[in-house]
Amino acid sequence: MAEKNKIVVFDSTLRDGSQGEGISYSVQDKINIVKALDELGVSFIEAGNPGSNPKDMEFFVEAKKLALKNSKIVAFGSTRRKDISCAEDVNLQSLLSAETEYVCIFGKTWDFQVTNIIHASLEENLEMIRDTVSYLKEKGRKVIFDAEHFFTGYKENSEYALKALNSAFLGGADCLCLCETKGGAMPSECRLAVEAVCKEFKGKVDIGIHTHNDCGLAIANSIIAVESGANHVQGVLLGFGERTGNANLSTIIADLQLKLGYECIPEENMPLLTPVCKKVAEITNIALNPSMPFVGSSAFAHKAGMHIDAVIKNPLAYEHIDPKIVGNERVFLMSEVAGKSTIVEKVQKFDKSLNKNSPIVAEIVKKVKILEHEGYQFEGADASFEILVRKTIGKYEPFFNLHYYKTSGEFPRFADDRSAFAQVKLDVEGNSIVTAGEGDGPVNAMDVALRKALGEFYPAVAKIHLTDYKVRVLDGKDATASSVRVLIESSDGENSWSTMGVSSDVIEASYLALVDSFEYKLIKDLEKRYSKII
Repeated sequence: MAEKNKIVVFDSTLRDGSQGEGISYSVQDKINIVKALDELGVSFIEAGNPGSNPKDMEFFVEAKKLALKNSKIVAFGSTRRKDISCAEDVNLQSLLSAETEYVCIFGKTWDFQVTNIIHASLEENLEMIRDTVSYLKEKGRKVIFDAEHFFTGYKENSEYALKALNSAFLGGADCLCLCETKGGAMPSECRLAVEAVCKEFKGKVDIGIHTHNDCGLAIANSIIAVESGANHVQGVLLGFGERTGNANLSTIIADLQLKLGYECIPEENMPLLTPVCKKVAEITNIALNPSMPFVGSSAFAHKAGMHIDAVIKNPLAYEHIDPKIVGNERVFLMSEVAGKSTIVEKVQKFDKSLNKNSPIVAEIVKKVKILEHEGYQFEGADASFEILVRKTIGKYEPFFNLHYYKTSGEFPRFADDRSAFAQVKLDVEGNSIVTAGEGDGPVNAMDVALRKALGEFYPAVAKIHLTDYKVRVLDGKDATASSVRVLIESSDGENSWSTMGVSSDVIEASYLALVDSFEYKLIKDLEKRYSKII
């Protein structure tokens, strides 16, 4: 049994989350996510169904080699099929072969599902649940029973839904987890059902909650379930999954632990919440939603000038927690409405003597407003803004100067998909360099040519990888002559940054963003070397 005010966190990223559209994990991906979740300190990691596919079977073999500090790996499966014994059920035998201390078994608790979907009698389903849990307990496993469709079943036939739970309890289940499988229950329905279950079983067995987000209520229903007596919460760290997704554990953990006084993960691990979420998003190959509470890049982002000014004076003015508590950071977004406070906060990184009344700050504000009127949007390109500031305050020396660039394209494409050419002429450290590059489009060709020209003098450019490239038409009224904004996201494997260029020529806009990206990396490397010297 969980301690009072201790919430057992059960992460299903690798099982329920992997059912989300476009998500597929290799065995190594799954191992890496297990390590990240263990570092965060969740209690359980549901890692898949060993009887469903060879990949999951291979994972459980590899997982036995892991030395986890905080988490226990859980194998997932269903109750035995009708008309056969547990010993004859191939899936149950595969489940046992995973050799996990804990297993999670789902069974039907909605009478409609029993009679119309698996075509069993109501009594036979109760026997399937009880037999399966009892069999697994006899084999030395601890059993979490996922009561599938419980809330729908309780609404339609509460007597039978509770009988199904009782069958799992009589079989020896260690936890009865109530699954809101269709994601359609309202908070009031959730509260009534959980209270009824807790009245019957609380104190005898752990009570869990597993919600889906089809009505946008997965987090709310999970928290209501805890407030109603549940002490075990299932979900997916970042909330993705089948249809509209699962309960988002990153939000639930923070809400329960920081707002309601429950312990979900070790207190000292709370600053790992944002870094671990970023790591899981990276492994999953998805972008972490910037608007995600607590861990998103916009969770503590301020744009309006009055808000920023107030936050600088006292963060309590507009922040519900200190972002450092969850490993995130405060961001002041650059825009025409940001005001001088934002400029000052950023400029003081280079010159602490500057303040609101400094003429140079007024000059930077003016430049920002002019450039944003032209189409720049510095809130999405911090690196380009930093270079603008450096140029304005006199702390910038170009690493190279452009003489010219030329691009051309070919259609149809060549067999090797290199459809474009670029030539650049640069001055680099007093040397005149002319190089050419081929690429999949003119921007790629220019990137190749620039790297060739700079690589001999600045080997660090080889570490720069473009991770994203976006083009947005700013005003469609001029058709193909419209201005465009190009946003480039870059990484050197350790850090990431964004740069921007605006022009009516998409190649020029791309060149401006590329140059900012290269120079930002070179500036940071130069500063790092200098700081080591002093």
